[in-house]
Amino acid sequence: MLSEQQIKEKLDSVPIYLVTNEKGLPLSRPLPNAPNGQKAGGSITGAYMSRQEAQAFINELRNAKNKDPKMQEIVKSLQVTAVPLGVIYQQLQQTKKDPNRLLFAFKPVDQEIKGAMDLLRQSGQQVNQFKSVPMFAVRFAPDQGYVPIKVGTGNEQVVPLFLSKQDAQGLLGQVKPKHPKADIQVLDIDGVLQTLQDKNDTWLNQVVLVPSPESREYIRTLPKPPNTPAAPNRNNNNSRPGAKLEHHHHHH
Repeated sequence: MLSEQQIKEKLDSVPIYLVTNEKGLPLSRPLPNAPNGQKAGGSITGAYMSRQEAQAFINELRNAKNKDPKMQEIVKSLQVTAVPLGVIYQQLQQTKKDPNRLLFAFKPVDQEIKGAMDLLRQSGQQVNQFKSVPMFAVRFAPDQGYVPIKVGTGNEQVVPLFLSKQDAQGLLGQVKPKHPKADIQVLDIDGVLQTLQDKNDTWLNQVVLVPSPESREYIRTLPKPPNTPAAPNRNNNNSRPGAKLEHHHHHH
């Protein structure tokens, strides 16, 4: 089985964009109470797959009319902070039993949701909505394994799971001439996590998550290692800014 640390390292290649205050704490809101009026405890924060969409959310808050003065102060200092998905995963694992934990509402990119639903429909499925963040894997054929790609100069092969349909389409185009039955399988991030946690297949060691072109562009602009999500620093995982995810409430 993959250890929690191995899973975290795989997930760290994908940046998630949180809306944070000046202290770097995620802007969150209390969970709604249960229908029976029981206090839910805990709070929820938006976890955007796109930096632009996280920024758009901030702009929307800034432009909202009739904010109370306290909210106005908070909104001024909001910013987008990129946090490796692995850090969020670890946080969720560690706070599983905590009734006041912070939950993350993943906000997929609309265009990728649409792409996922189109592919599912083409494969004959009835889909009206897609509940999670879609991921895309290229297969040699519907009943065959995933297409690996070579990395680096050696013979090392990895199995890419793409967060962008466009990237999967690119790989599919390379494979199709030799494997006319090749297709793109639509996965979702929850299912991928479940599989990494529960399954014992050796190929899972080879899985790499490929962030969207927008995120790759963003990662390129970051100061280079030792501490970038692209190259996690193995010795000390908490020194990264954005890795502290305590709560910060704001009430609408």
